[in-house]
Formats: sequence, C-alpha cells, structure tokens
Amino acid sequence: MSDGTIGELVRAWIDGWVVSRGAADPVDEPWGWTIDVGQARHVRRHVVPEPTEVTVRKIAAGTSAPWTWLKLLAEDDEVRPWVGPGWRFDRPGVLMTCSLAADRPAVPAGYTVTSWTRGGVTRVLVRTVEGQFAARGQIAQGSGAGVRAGAIADQIETAPEHRRRGLGGLVMRTLQNAAYEAGARTGVLVGTPEGRELYTSLGWTARSPMASLWYEPAPGAATVP
Repeated sequence: MSDGTIGELVRAWIDGWVVSRGAADPVDEPWGWTIDVGQARHVRRHVVPEPTEVTVRKIAAGTSAPWTWLKLLAEDDEVRPWVGPGWRFDRPGVLMTCSLAADRPAVPAGYTVTSWTRGGVTRVLVRTVEGQFAARGQIAQGSGAGVRAGAIADQIETAPEHRRRGLGGLVMRTLQNAAYEAGARTGVLVGTPEGRELYTSLGWTARSPMASLWYEPAPGAATVP
C-alpha cells in the first residue's frame, strides 16, 4: 500500500474509517468522496485528495449545513484563502502509512489490556490494575482488495495523567498485531501533530498533509434549511 497513489491511499483510509465510525458508504464525486456521518457535530464530510482552488471554492460556497467537514490533502495555509466566512480549521493532520508485522508487546507493570472485535472493528483498552482508564484505540480493515485492503487505525487516545509511559505505543502495536493476524499487511491513519512523533517511532511514514475544517456560521448568520 505504501506504493499507492495519494488517491488510492485516501480511499483506503475512507474504506476503513467508515467501518470504524459506523458511517454511510462513501459517495463518489468528481473531486473525491462525500460521506454521511450523522452526528450532531459531524453531519457529513467531503474528502478531496487533490484539492484545487476552483474545487474547494465551489464546495465551500455550496455548503450551508453547519458541521459539514472538509478533509483536504494539503497544508492549512494553502487552502485557507479558498474558503469564506464560517469555516473553522481543526488541528492539521497528516496521512501516514506503515508495513504491518507480527508484534506482541509487553504490558507495563500496573496496567491491563483488554481487546475485542465487533462489526469489523478491533478495539484495545488499557486500564490501571485499579480499573482507571489509561489509553484506547481501534482499527478497522477496508473491504476492498489490494491497496484498499489496509487496516485503518483510529481514535488513538491516552489519558493526560498516563502519557509518557509507553501506553500509546502499546495500543498501536497491539492494534497493528491484531490487524496483521487478520490478514492486513499495511496500515493507514491520519495523525495529529501530537501523535506524529509516536507513529514515526513505530515505523509509520508521512505521505501527505491534511487540512481539516468544518462549517459553523457565526450566530445570527442566515443559513439555508
């Protein structure tokens, strides 16, 4: 998968992401894909692997529903001038890939790990021996073949009071091993600036920046029902 085009990698990420989040099947668009997510603060998202000014301006101008998201494979500063009032930028992301391998990490003293698979999604939960939440994450495999059969790591989180103890790496390595045992050989994720250092240390390679923004008009601004 690491040799796939950006468009192929993005589609692989989408295929696993919709399974991980329980979202609707992606709808093909001339410029990428639209996904109905159905959450109060994430109604739908448009994913554009090769954004141009014309395309982004058209999508932005045609958006009237609050909490519509744009995922653009570009730097924030490049696309910022292309959207109008009401668009808010989230933290910048980065599309990353890695080769998966068998890996059974040791669990640090004082913690326990629980994992389970349901609906095509494997989840990992790390707790203290007293039962306190410490870290979590999940991974889902795309339904396609070839490039689109990758495993998509998602929602990786470590509680602030348990950071710098190797728990993020424990979650990721456990998820990667589960995906490998399920037949996946490559992984795809979109990481935050905070997570990039962890993923890089685990063998993940940055492939493209990703701008992430949502539409939230100012209070009192007119919207189309």
